[in-house]
Amino acid sequence: MEQNEIGRRSLIAGGLAGIAATAVASPAVAETGDGAAQVTEERLRGYTLPLSPRGVANLAAAPPWNYAGDVVGVEFWTSAEAAEASLPTGLSPDPSSSGHGYALFIDWQFSGEHEEYLDPVRSLYSEFLILMDARWQDTPVAWCPYIYVDNDSSLARGWVQGFPKKMGAVHQTRAFQVPGKATPAVGPGGKFGASLSAAGRRLAEARVILQQTSNTLPALGRPIVNLRHFPRLTAGQHDNPAVHELTMSILDDPRTAGTWTGSGQLSFLAAPGEELADLKIVRTGIGFRGSLSYTVTDLRILT
Repeated sequence: MEQNEIGRRSLIAGGLAGIAATAVASPAVAETGDGAAQVTEERLRGYTLPLSPRGVANLAAAPPWNYAGDVVGVEFWTSAEAAEASLPTGLSPDPSSSGHGYALFIDWQFSGEHEEYLDPVRSLYSEFLILMDARWQDTPVAWCPYIYVDNDSSLARGWVQGFPKKMGAVHQTRAFQVPGKATPAVGPGGKFGASLSAAGRRLAEARVILQQTSNTLPALGRPIVNLRHFPRLTAGQHDNPAVHELTMSILDDPRTAGTWTGSGQLSFLAAPGEELADLKIVRTGIGFRGSLSYTVTDLRILT
């Protein structure tokens, strides 16, 4: 082996050894003389990682988080067994609507306190999620087992809330105010399509044909329950997560507009590393399209 290659490998090995030694020798929490824990205040700033000197490099800044979006959705039923298998500890099937759920494809625009929507490359993103009927104690709730987004800031905000977000590609048909053959009518007979793919494989697709107006947007009649989960890497603690708690989403000032309902078609496709298709669709119900907006500043810890 050439001398410079030996030197390069020695440098790499030494660097890794130094990192390991630093990780062991730099505890985040120190003990005082009386055995009490003393937490050192962090000098870096930010709400989510990465923390930084000025606090502007974090993926997601602190709330308020404001959202507005267009939704294409389809109501569906899976088997009672598949629906129950998707529920976490603490939630139970809803006996009045066993196996019932919704698939939602959403084009979002996000903003914080400083008109972030004027930077569309960061504020625009698309999302797909599943909401399954369930119960928390005696309260009807909607459980989100799967959700995909195409924006890393949205991913970070979702993990803070407990949404199990993964990266994917989500698309839906758009409608424009100008008439033409390239845009569907937002009215009787209007046709909309939507799809989800991840890691180069299509996972879901939908078709909706509008028929009539609606005063409400389906799928938003129940509070959404999520599971905030963050594991430990410490040896012997892999099954003892640092955070594991059910949360209930709180939406401030929710509004809907322009909702149309009609017929809907929906399919889930199997792919490696995915379990969405395990919610095998038995039948579909209404399809719908509409717009909604709300703000997030809080959540409720259930367990």
